[in-house]
Amino acid sequence: MSIAADLRANAEVVAAPLPALLADAQHLAQSVLLGAHGRRRAGMGDEFWQYRPALPGDEARMIDWRRSGRSDAHFVQEKEWQAAQSVLLWVDGARSMDFASDKALPTKAARARLLAMAVAILLVRGGERVGLSGVGLPPRSGPVQLLRLAVALSDVSEAPEYGAPETRGMLPRSRALFVSDFLGDPAPVTAALTKAADRGVKGAILHVLDPQEEAFPFDGRTIFESMGGSVRHETLKAGDLRDRYLHRLAERKALLSDLARATGWQYHCHHTGQSAASALLWLFGALEHDH
Repeated sequence: MSIAADLRANAEVVAAPLPALLADAQHLAQSVLLGAHGRRRAGMGDEFWQYRPALPGDEARMIDWRRSGRSDAHFVQEKEWQAAQSVLLWVDGARSMDFASDKALPTKAARARLLAMAVAILLVRGGERVGLSGVGLPPRSGPVQLLRLAVALSDVSEAPEYGAPETRGMLPRSRALFVSDFLGDPAPVTAALTKAADRGVKGAILHVLDPQEEAFPFDGRTIFESMGGSVRHETLKAGDLRDRYLHRLAERKALLSDLARATGWQYHCHHTGQSAASALLWLFGALEHDH
């Protein structure tokens, strides 16, 4: 094979996930019919909003003389202020996210990437700036930024067993979204949300789990092994572990929910067997709430 052909083949392998991720995310975003994300109010801006009668104290330079010439009153032209906010996404790329209990289900990673990409599309369409934390992709707007996001989210390079939220690049008083199964050490999550709160950052936590991780439908002899192979446990009575496992999972959910409440964030648990559209509606509503 020639060098050119080899490069082309490698490029096709790298680019292959992009059309699928973008197309699926655009289709999902299109199914969510929401209004403009920006706030309409008078202020600094470029687009015309409305005329209003001049008031005592308005400077002469503020008068729109062309509009005022068509009547006996003076009018001021107001512009629409649409504050473009910065939203930073962290999508867990750890090995634990590669799990799917059934071939008919997406992996947690695939669902997380889809939802992150879809919410980014909705935010960018609304004039917002979106970026990814920890990968040197600062918040920007526009269609080119969506391509950058797709490339970064499709990166499947070597990853740790469990992920920890990244806060690098988080701007003061901006917004953020953390998407993960949160099965690792909760201490980094607490540290990240505390740091975000100190900077006035509000946001949302999306807890993504496989239905099997929620139900623990195991009994008898079972071998449990993490996706990266660093954790392995064999038991002859898996059913005896169910209550203890479900209790610890409930504790983890409560910890995340309480942490979100204490820092002004919002928390939601999503299963990969559930509708992606319902999760996207929640995500966009949560980020809209923090606008």
